[in-house]
Amino acid sequence: MSASNLPDAAQAAMTDAVLAANLKTQQEKGPDLRQVHAKSHGCLWGEFIVEEALPEALKVGIFSSAQTYPAWVRFSNGSEPEQRGKLKSDHEPDARGMAIKLMNVDGKKVLDDEEKTQDFIMLNHPVFFVRNVQGYIDLARAATDPEIAKSMQPTFAILKQISSKVVTNPLHIEYWSTTPYKLGSQAIKFAVHPHTETIESTVPDSENYLREAMVASLTEARQEARFDFLVQVFVDEEKTPIEDPMQEWKAEDAPYIKVATLRIPSQPFDFEERKRLDEGLSFSPWHTLPDHEPLGSVNLARKKSTRRSPKPVATPFNSASENLLLISLRRSKAEL
Repeated sequence: MSASNLPDAAQAAMTDAVLAANLKTQQEKGPDLRQVHAKSHGCLWGEFIVEEALPEALKVGIFSSAQTYPAWVRFSNGSEPEQRGKLKSDHEPDARGMAIKLMNVDGKKVLDDEEKTQDFIMLNHPVFFVRNVQGYIDLARAATDPEIAKSMQPTFAILKQISSKVVTNPLHIEYWSTTPYKLGSQAIKFAVHPHTETIESTVPDSENYLREAMVASLTEARQEARFDFLVQVFVDEEKTPIEDPMQEWKAEDAPYIKVATLRIPSQPFDFEERKRLDEGLSFSPWHTLPDHEPLGSVNLARKKSTRRSPKPVATPFNSASENLLLISLRRSKAEL
């Protein structure tokens, strides 16, 4: 189990190149917006309920005891802004994301910009679209270099699979970590599986139909959403590789084990105060306890990006702002 098998100098140079390109794009399209996952379908409060009677090997970090963590959950499209002040339509081919921020998480964190949180970042596809940081660079060059484009066919195939998925409600689909993480001395991947799955395939005409579907479920119909939070444990480098996030960890090789339930109660969320809160939140796999540290070169690039990218808010995310988040969460619960 390793963090990355790339030489440190090569890793740093490639990450710097990717980050410079991302920052340039963000400056052109609006530093007030996220560079990726810019369009939110909703920021929701919920509860992350750790299972009782877990196997001893899984009782690590936040899973060390059965308890309930308050949480903020953000659903989004994966793409960057279309242009300054304009987000892409939900009809555009795109990945869908779920980000979970647990609150009241004690213990020293890997990064020092958030004191009592633990983030989990997921996409609606079981594998990532590049193998390492070099893949990001090659993807940008593929449009003008036929040889690189030919070598990137596996990446294009994955992107096509992701973009061809029909999603009518973000609350009713599966999400995966795509990359591996520590669970103490073990390596895992994680995923969430909804208790309710959408079977309809007709997509509404609205450009914002995914947010509207969530409003219809959580606010108008007053339905709660629940997800099983699952982990897969590393087996070996052939079946469950650390450094190849383009290879799926098959359930027959690494069975899914339920470790928690994510409960999102019915709630109003489509109002300006919540939207401002949403845009002020920063999600990163490196907002984490060491027991859940990300693994692999793709995640190492995310660490540097987290440190250097412009934050969604101008003020540091410290204990005072975390307290404000908790106050907002308690107020939201009291309003139901």
